[in-house]
Amino acid sequence: MKKIILLGLAFGFATILPAQTGHEGHDHDVPNKQEQQKVPVEDPLQLKETEHDFSKIPQGKPVYYSFEIKNAGKTALKLDNVQASCGCTTPEWSQEPIAPGTTAQIKVGYNAAAEGVFDKFITITYNSNQSKQIRIKGTVWKAPEGSAPANASIDFLKKQSF
Repeated sequence: MKKIILLGLAFGFATILPAQTGHEGHDHDVPNKQEQQKVPVEDPLQLKETEHDFSKIPQGKPVYYSFEIKNAGKTALKLDNVQASCGCTTPEWSQEPIAPGTTAQIKVGYNAAAEGVFDKFITITYNSNQSKQIRIKGTVWKAPEGSAPANASIDFLKKQSF
């Protein structure tokens, strides 16, 4: 019986002692979960507005709007690409880096070829791996078919000799 008790005590000490010292394979310098959360990096690209409503525009007449962007970061901001969701929308932007604290323009054109409501997104890719979207929307009204009605005043002026 003594052997069984001694064996049980030896086994108990063998399991308790490593648990009490417990420094091997255990890193006490790991911060708690709150400390592990990363502080968000401020986004350098600031948009004055993210959407423009053209409201009602005539069919067949391209329209344009310039979105103002600001570099709110501490280093130069590089616009890698500005891409529209379809071919009827054409963005234009400078390929030059935007200095900290300065502004630039992204000019967006829309070719109002089809009648009806439109809602287009333009994706801005910058600093190699970041992106934002801007949006244009509105309604295209159908232009009247045919030429403008005859103007009697013009015919009268043509007959006059000055």
